[in-house]
Amino acid sequence: MTENQPRVITGPLTASDIAAAHDLCARAERADGVPPLAEQARLAVESGADVHVLTEHGYANVLAARDGGAPMVEAVVDPDYRNRGEGRVLIDAALTAAESVPGSEAPQIWAHGDLPAAAAVAAALGLDRVRELLRLRRPVAEPLPELPQRDDVLLRTYAGTSDHAEVLRVNNDAFSWHPEQGGWTPKDIAERTGSNWFDPTGLFLAFDADDPDALLGFHWTKIHRFDDGSAPLGEVYIVGVDSTAQGRGLGALLTLAGLRYMAQLRVDGRTLDEVELYVEGDNTAALHTYTKLGFARYTADIAYRRS
Repeated sequence: MTENQPRVITGPLTASDIAAAHDLCARAERADGVPPLAEQARLAVESGADVHVLTEHGYANVLAARDGGAPMVEAVVDPDYRNRGEGRVLIDAALTAAESVPGSEAPQIWAHGDLPAAAAVAAALGLDRVRELLRLRRPVAEPLPELPQRDDVLLRTYAGTSDHAEVLRVNNDAFSWHPEQGGWTPKDIAERTGSNWFDPTGLFLAFDADDPDALLGFHWTKIHRFDDGSAPLGEVYIVGVDSTAQGRGLGALLTLAGLRYMAQLRVDGRTLDEVELYVEGDNTAALHTYTKLGFARYTADIAYRRS
């Protein structure tokens, strides 16, 4: 195989291909300072991708859209073999392969970090920017408001698998419009609660005081550890509020609860320096809430598609 002959695979990858893809992602992240694949695409390297595309020094996968929408492509090229045209070959082949994957819209491809090299490949292929996912950060040392005392809400942390059904219900209601976050299955919850980063004390659940079995919303925090000695990074991983509970200030309450938790957390003996989150660039209500809590733009992920 040469770099001009992409290998398209519709079944699972071999163990050696999986290991090579993960190694490629790790080296690209060290070089670029940003993961080349989002969480769902990373998980799909081992299982769940509809299509894998490999070149000599690159990897891409395609995920079918949840409940219609656009199939999503994510790709990575070895940092030592860039600027040789392989990125264009890989992405063109992946977008073509994605056209055979179910979806009601044209396939899209993510460029994480909005890096100049990715923008150049998109321009060379005539791709249009169609979506912007902002990455915001705030310093942990910046003061936070006190957590309001609410008589109408019971706030607690994750108690075990008995919480899964309600978290799944609220997630899919809150993100019914979202192409990646919506349409979760019990497998999605199980994969995350079973991962090595999961901490039950960092998953906050808000219940109605008049109906303690009814979950109103949740805030799932996440801590990233790094092998290069950098301080651990906190993340506002998911904040979801049931549509029937909108307007009660639960998003701000849950976000603040998680931020205060991460501000006092020690990971491997170290405190966090920063907390980050992702938010759609056109979600003005969420941006207003996060700006009030001290978040500012750090970088962005851009989705492209063919004209």
